[in-house]
Amino acid sequence: METEQDNSTSTKRIAAIDLGTNSFHAVLVDIYPDGSFRTIDKLKEMVILAEKGMENQLSEEAMQRGLEALKRIKFLCDSQEVEEILAFATSAIREAKNGGELIQRIQQEIGIHARAIPGKMEAELIGYAVRHSIAMDDEMVLMMDIGGGSVEFIIGNNKEFLYHKSLKLGVARMAAKFVKNDPITKDEIKSLRAHYKEELKEIKKILKEYRVTKMIGSSGTMENIGAMVANRNSHTANLSLNELSFPASEFKELYKDFIKLDRKKRKKISELDEKRIDIINPGMVLVKYILKKFNIETIKISEAALRDGMILNFIKQERPKLDMVASYPEPRKRSIYELLRKTNWMEPHSRHVASMALQLFDEFRDELGLEEQDRELLEYAALMHDIGYYISYRKHHKHALYLIIHSDLRGFTEDEINIMANVARYHRRSFPKKKHFLYKKLEKPLRKKVKKLSGLLRVADGLDRSHYQNVEQLEIENHEDKVHFYLSTMGDPELEIWGAQQKSKLFQKVTGKKLEIYAVNKNERERSQNLTGNKIS
Repeated sequence: METEQDNSTSTKRIAAIDLGTNSFHAVLVDIYPDGSFRTIDKLKEMVILAEKGMENQLSEEAMQRGLEALKRIKFLCDSQEVEEILAFATSAIREAKNGGELIQRIQQEIGIHARAIPGKMEAELIGYAVRHSIAMDDEMVLMMDIGGGSVEFIIGNNKEFLYHKSLKLGVARMAAKFVKNDPITKDEIKSLRAHYKEELKEIKKILKEYRVTKMIGSSGTMENIGAMVANRNSHTANLSLNELSFPASEFKELYKDFIKLDRKKRKKISELDEKRIDIINPGMVLVKYILKKFNIETIKISEAALRDGMILNFIKQERPKLDMVASYPEPRKRSIYELLRKTNWMEPHSRHVASMALQLFDEFRDELGLEEQDRELLEYAALMHDIGYYISYRKHHKHALYLIIHSDLRGFTEDEINIMANVARYHRRSFPKKKHFLYKKLEKPLRKKVKKLSGLLRVADGLDRSHYQNVEQLEIENHEDKVHFYLSTMGDPELEIWGAQQKSKLFQKVTGKKLEIYAVNKNERERSQNLTGNKIS
């Protein structure tokens, strides 16, 4: 029988960090060749990013709490010799105007590359995690993860998800908006219920149609509720809350007593996290509302949540892939994709950036004096712009330049390789400058071309700052002295807008036009200037 030590050489140790509104939660796992994994350590840090409610800005104090928490998590990862860290930012960070600033500081000060994921993806990953940790059959169930800024709802069974969505109903957000008294008043509970009724109309129809009677709750609020119910009813849950199951009536009995308590009395409950004391009541009201209005009979607790979904998604992506270059007999494309494969490229992000860069090229080609063959070079530069991560995040744009120049790309002239390498190099940080040796040695027409193509790539890359293809549609209006971008996004647009803002200067310089970017109301499809800051120039 193979021992753990025998197998250790073929395992991979990773950490998954959920950067939530209330807490940052890390789990460290060893992943085995067969796709299984074993948890080796965990660390949970309460940060309360939305201490004053879900406002447009994260306070400096909140950001400092987050950074300090991540320093401790990073120390644990280093001490456990973690090979790769996944860090996903959720509601509070993805909605804040300065969420991009925090993500940048996390990279610069801690050395962790965090990404803000759309709410819909968050819900889907949570669904996978719950399905992985809880024994499910073909019965449709409601899975619910109550966070600080949002609540993720998933309706599905062991084979499929009928529905997965993130709604802005998190306990920190609801507490700031609806709860001003302690204990919570009947009027405040009434207001919360009215709000939940309006927001849950879509879910209500599906639950009714499929006669769902079971709810599976994950994450801190639901785990706290499960622990309190278990204590009251002598359920066995000393070592694990996972798979803890209890009838809705037991929660209702807990609710009846708990909702009357003031802060001082809530603080005495050992099963309640200290920093959840002030914000848990909206979660209690939400669970009670769902049980009553949707006729839920049974509640089950899952200890798996977003971080587990992150691991499962990582394993899925890391599984051996089909040789993707076999279908490219043409040497130019084949050599590009061979290099991409060797450097473990970020395929979804890179393809998305390339698509938007080409859209920009098609719009501005004539006025920038570019040629059709430049379009192919821009596409390949966009696909390769992040391959420098293979060496290191730090200075990865410079590493990309080196890799492209020295990778013996077939079918390209030296000038073409230099153009692609320099355009990839200038997708971030410094503009093209003559003091940069490899740029300076290009002929003047090539330098001009690099500058123009880099201006297009920088904006396209900024429009996928989250790396999760949040921009579903980019509409361009090209006027004589200005350019308007209209973004339709899957989730909150702030991070993509921030990213484009940071990277628009070269674009504006080469086009000679002012760039203004607007978020588009996805439901009504109306263009409207966002008066709260979704416009940049």
